Amino acid sequence: MADQLTTYAMFLRGINVGGHKKVPMADLRALISQQTGDGHVQSYIASGNVVFRAADRADALTQDLGKAIAEAFGFEVPLLLLTADQIADVVTGCPEPGAQGNLLHAYLCYADPAPDPDAVAGLKAATETVTVKDRTVWLSAPDGIGRSKLAAKMETLLGVEVTARNWNTIQKVAAMVRQAG
Repeated sequence: MADQLTTYAMFLRGINVGGHKKVPMADLRALISQQTGDGHVQSYIASGNVVFRAADRADALTQDLGKAIAEAFGFEVPLLLLTADQIADVVTGCPEPGAQGNLLHAYLCYADPAPDPDAVAGLKAATETVTVKDRTVWLSAPDGIGRSKLAAKMETLLGVEVTARNWNTIQKVAAMVRQAG
């Protein structure tokens, strides 16, 4: 009997930013295909958003893929794997689904976030909102994410490692997961 395949969305943290930790997406897709046996690995933009199917459990895959990426590219990269159900939960947990996609960001947390409410309030602009939904923290920054003092300090304020994606990217990756499913 064949193993049941699970569709995963993988988010790599901090690659291809400012010329550092360069990871060509074609090379990453080939590596994941080799590691998982999935011949239909897909990526979305060069920030490390990948959708694939595998028989392994997320914890084993995280370890194995992390090691393979470090060996192939010469540096460690934190990665977060979400199942199809988990990425669907992120989407349905969005507090502002009609928001302009580049002004709403999801901070995908590697562990349960523990935000410091006083510190958040001290940095939050009057127009910004922060919503915690399980392991996703949403930041709506209508004046622009680049202007947000809160965005720059979010990981420290949450007390856990995160990788952030805007709402446009979350929706696109979720659609890819549904299609691969």
